[in-house]
Amino acid sequence: MRKVKTAVVGVGHLGRHHLRWLSRLESSELVGCHDIDRDKAARYAAEYGVSAFDTVEEVARKAEAVAVVVPTTAHYEVAAPLIERGVHCLVEKPITADLDEAHRLGRLVEKAGVKFTVGQIERFNPAVMALQQYDMRPSFIEAHRLAAFDPRGTDVAVVFDLMIHDIDLVLSFIQSEISDIQASAVAVISEQVDIANARLTFRNGAVANLTASRISLNAMRKLRIFQQSGYFSLDLAKRQADIYRLAASENEPDGMHIPLGKSGRELVYRKEGDGEQDMLAAELDAFLQAIIYDRPVRVSVGEATEALRVAVEVERIGRESIRRMMEA
Repeated sequence: MRKVKTAVVGVGHLGRHHLRWLSRLESSELVGCHDIDRDKAARYAAEYGVSAFDTVEEVARKAEAVAVVVPTTAHYEVAAPLIERGVHCLVEKPITADLDEAHRLGRLVEKAGVKFTVGQIERFNPAVMALQQYDMRPSFIEAHRLAAFDPRGTDVAVVFDLMIHDIDLVLSFIQSEISDIQASAVAVISEQVDIANARLTFRNGAVANLTASRISLNAMRKLRIFQQSGYFSLDLAKRQADIYRLAASENEPDGMHIPLGKSGRELVYRKEGDGEQDMLAAELDAFLQAIIYDRPVRVSVGEATEALRVAVEVERIGRESIRRMMEA
């Protein structure tokens, strides 16, 4: 297997993990890193025995693929020149700070013909990946993503910080256009939205109800999917899925069979997932494999832009709900 020359731009809290995995993956040859804090970049470059690049332009000259792990407000500023120089990019979520930047980035990607993806890491959660073998046609999805307060994330609304993960998952499961968005929000301890709830209605009749909070005492990352043929309960924190589905035949061997009263039918129950698998490693490797074998990326620029569009609308409606409550 050929190795892709990789680099990381932004070596803060999350960027350090990108560095670690890009130094270990067989598909990666880590060549360096860049950060506006040059001392920090030099320190990590020395730790991994790679170069500390002074500019993004220097990164573009030395690397084939770059993980862009900078604040969202700088995503376009950093990624655009890399893409224009033919560098493949993985940008952390959300894709950009606003929709105009996302659309402009999409046009650059199309023109340059590079691989571009966004770090919607829950796509690589073993609980989510376990559902790939099933025919997913959800009628209703319920998501709860609750986190303890962390001052590091209060510069953006909880919709862009947390809920966008579940927006992306819902859009990937429900292959239909959204016909209606309802939302409410509360700003509790910051100037941004700290708790948000959204109800997404799709043209095919499916509905998704999403709740996100960053001021909860007990963390939770759960997704429940209901459809005609079964029920899927995903504990994203434990990376496990409880799967209940109607048995296709009496002789179905896999899983525990649960009789459904006098109906003569049975549910088949299985627990799937892998609590030990590192999701970031899987995400980065999939990105590099897409480059090496010229495969589609897991999260396209179009999908990431649509997730941002929905998040922007949820946040806007949520802020309107806050304003109405303040005026009442």
